[in-house]
Amino acid sequence: MFYLSKLSFIVVQPLYWVVLLLAVALAISMLKPRLSRVRALLASALALLLLIGWTPLSNAALRSLEDAYRPPEGDLSGFTGMIVLGGAFAGNDGRGHRQVALGCSGERVVVPIPIMNQYPHMRLLFTGGEAALFPTGQSEARIARRYFDRMGIEPGRVIYEDASRNTFENSEMSARLPGIDTKARWLLVTSASHMPRAMATFTRTGWNVTALPVDYGSVVQVSLLSYSLAGGADAWQVALREFIGRVAYSISGKA
Repeated sequence: MFYLSKLSFIVVQPLYWVVLLLAVALAISMLKPRLSRVRALLASALALLLLIGWTPLSNAALRSLEDAYRPPEGDLSGFTGMIVLGGAFAGNDGRGHRQVALGCSGERVVVPIPIMNQYPHMRLLFTGGEAALFPTGQSEARIARRYFDRMGIEPGRVIYEDASRNTFENSEMSARLPGIDTKARWLLVTSASHMPRAMATFTRTGWNVTALPVDYGSVVQVSLLSYSLAGGADAWQVALREFIGRVAYSISGKA
């Protein structure tokens, strides 16, 4: 049953169906000598899919981003507070059950809670508006307010910036908030893969920030035989978004 359950996991991943269809199409095209170009395209597509699912490669790409900064250790009492970037919430209300739904980057708002409890002087600045292409009218900061209130954090210790739509706007608009001193020492909280771009952006804007990376997606050791199309596709999507984003920010002078 154990091995059967592992094999059934392949069946429920649609990307494996794509591989199977490409493999069948490639096999059929080999019977038609005049379809050399089609065979080449099919072979390239199949090879790319197989490469995407090879876990050691996607894991290495993700780790190259996540290992850029290490979280601070020891006493954190010298920091004024934490800047928490949006992207932590799933954007729904638990299907009408009044729940605050955390997304795949939920650690961004989970990790700061015990730190806030340990250091009563710290403030928390949550920055995140509505980044959806088609806005619904509810900013992420509004969801974050409900979340932190439910977690028992005193409302007076949390500042919300609710208009920014990306990392650059996070840094710019947060710096304009009343009573915010960008020269004070702040911890910057975001996903480890996103931290290199976030640090470059906030530093360029004039913030005195120290990285507190969370939400690690890579692993320390991975077998050379490890393979997952779904996991590999997710990892590559995150890594490529950050690589391309960093280049775009550098060209535009935002980082």
